[in-house]
Amino acid sequence: MQQSFIIYLTRTFIEMSICTLEQLENKISLTAEEKAWKEDKLSLPLLITDYYMNLIDPKDVNDSLRRQVVPSSKENRLGPLENPDPLAELENSKTGRLIHRYESRVAFLATDICAQYCRHCFRRRFTGNMQGPATRDEVLDAAEYLKENKKIKELLLTGGDPLTLSDSSLEEMVSILREARPDLIIRICTRMVAVQPSRITDNLIKVFKKFKSAPFYLMVQFNHPRELTEQATQACAKFIDAGIPAMNQSVLLNGVNDSADVLEELCNALVFARIKPYYLFQGDLVSGTSGFRVPLEKGLQIERELRRRLSGLAMPVYAADLPQGGGKVPLCGSYIEGFENGVWTFRTLEGERRLYPDPQ
Repeated sequence: MQQSFIIYLTRTFIEMSICTLEQLENKISLTAEEKAWKEDKLSLPLLITDYYMNLIDPKDVNDSLRRQVVPSSKENRLGPLENPDPLAELENSKTGRLIHRYESRVAFLATDICAQYCRHCFRRRFTGNMQGPATRDEVLDAAEYLKENKKIKELLLTGGDPLTLSDSSLEEMVSILREARPDLIIRICTRMVAVQPSRITDNLIKVFKKFKSAPFYLMVQFNHPRELTEQATQACAKFIDAGIPAMNQSVLLNGVNDSADVLEELCNALVFARIKPYYLFQGDLVSGTSGFRVPLEKGLQIERELRRRLSGLAMPVYAADLPQGGGKVPLCGSYIEGFENGVWTFRTLEGERRLYPDPQ
């Protein structure tokens, strides 16, 4: 019962996915760096869904979607100050699968399995290790911790990807967590809508609609406008139409979306699809990911330009999750230039000066 408590869909995904370099070479011509990649302790397994593979331009070695999923030997190199757990999740783990870094919210690692492995993944110390889903005991331990800690208001159901679990397994897991804390907001953290939208079935939505307690939120990751296909939009719409709001967390990635033009297009398309652009994350100092990280000054320039172009509804928070468990902090330039004799001096987005006096 322990190991079979949650039946996941790994076999299904692998059967319709690319999981070896040999299979990948039948689809695209690999570069020397891609051919030299080796799966090791710094890297992740190779797994690309057929759906996502068909979105990639096979003739473009710099294709933005290709960079996110095709491994390179750069992953096998440890960069300065990189480590497998830069956010100190192990240090902040309270049970086998429960991470408590912030007072009001926790993350539960439902599984280490994904339908597709993104090469920029920040949780590579856990993801793709084939440990599988959380056992019943691990879910019960987490539920007990939640019951005893009333300051916790939100639970991130994450991993891996929780939607690789079967519908019945998800329902049983959520039932246990909801029974312990019916008042707990649950965030469903998934990339499934972007990499395998057919997984979002009417039956899956019914699983979440059965629970009439605190709300669910759908937390998705679209990094490029081409990922926001009609199928992906329809998959998100199933959640939204069921009363589950959708919010997007992009990662700023070198060679993928590190331009204001690309991100402007993405953010406006997300809002049109009823998905709120929530975060734009600076890359974490994770082992083997230095090739994806954008220099901070460039990121700040992009943030300033986006703030000029986008509405408040379409503007994500540019943020960094600081090393050693320092937590998330917003990254944005200050528009305050000074304060003198009760009067603040500001610069507008266009660079003009404005004065703002404090009340007398």
